[in-house]
Amino acid sequence: MLEITKAINNNFSTEQLLEIFEEVLEKQLNIGKLVLFSNENDTWKCILKYGVGDEYNDINVEKDLLPIREIGTTSFSQTRLNKAFEIVIPVFHKSMPLAYVLIGDLEDKVEVSPAIKHLPFVQTLTSIIVVAIENKKLAKDTVRQAAMRKELELASEMQSMLFPSVLPRDKNIDTAAFYLPHQQVGGDYYDFIWLNENECAFCVADVSGKGVAAALLMSNFQANLRILFNHTTSLTDLVRELNAKVMANAKGEKFITLFIAKYNLVTRTLTYVNAAHNPPILATGNSVSTLKIGCTGLGMFDEIEKIKEGIVNISPGTTIVCYTDGLTELENDKGDDYGIESLKLLIRENPDLNMMELNTLIMETVMNYKQSRPYIDDIALFSLKTF
Repeated sequence: MLEITKAINNNFSTEQLLEIFEEVLEKQLNIGKLVLFSNENDTWKCILKYGVGDEYNDINVEKDLLPIREIGTTSFSQTRLNKAFEIVIPVFHKSMPLAYVLIGDLEDKVEVSPAIKHLPFVQTLTSIIVVAIENKKLAKDTVRQAAMRKELELASEMQSMLFPSVLPRDKNIDTAAFYLPHQQVGGDYYDFIWLNENECAFCVADVSGKGVAAALLMSNFQANLRILFNHTTSLTDLVRELNAKVMANAKGEKFITLFIAKYNLVTRTLTYVNAAHNPPILATGNSVSTLKIGCTGLGMFDEIEKIKEGIVNISPGTTIVCYTDGLTELENDKGDDYGIESLKLLIRENPDLNMMELNTLIMETVMNYKQSRPYIDDIALFSLKTF
């Protein structure tokens, strides 16, 4: 027992602990046969055996051993298993089975079997070894989870760098944005790009799904969008090229909804394409409308046959609010979602707020609305006001 304790304190490997366990039972206690089953990620595996042939392969742990809650003699349906093993020792943590040990002797003996004679010690030793191995697994899992958290934190920092670090607030336009991923990284995206001194572009997009896979596709999408804007300012051409890129990268397994627009500060003309995205809200005075014209989502089809561009003349004081479905589909305790009509009303009732104030009000309102319900999706919000 002292040797085992020292080995555990010195952080011996699982293999070394099992070697000591085997030596004690076989050499010191003269136990001739042993099979040790351990539960690893809900799969039962034999992690140690000696003195046995292939008969242990016939053991179905879930059928033959899981019903056993206390130490007892073997009672297998197959005769040769009963002859091979004498004792079953279950090892539990609370109500969770961690391992099962089957022990027996090489030869039948008239005298009391070593497995029976040393049963209390074998039980204690098995528990110590199995718990030590389980603790090592937990320690490895903890280290692995810490590494994953660090990687996700880094990924989150990298993703935040994809968003514009500064958004314009001047005599012509006022812009603001908000992003809340469902996990540490997400698949929602917004952007703002100056095309020239008189024209800007902005967009909001949403990748189907959540988490790392969605974030990777979105980061690739952002890079392609900015590269393509260097070669064309035609929204129709841009959307076609982006659809081809998404199809090539996602292989049809994911798609992206997108709202993308250009605004000319001199002509006060907004040109846009809505590729199956939640329609942004355009508010001028008491008039509220949505921007729906466009096409199917990106990555849904190999080619988009028809793309329509919407054109809107923008009056001074107009507010445009772009968002992803994580905002309007947020539910309260009754299961009712916030909805676009509530968002329209909130925007119409607060025409004098700047865009940072409006975004803050929107988020505070939906946070109060959801009550105790959790977030169900990423949330992205981009707002623009013209002067």
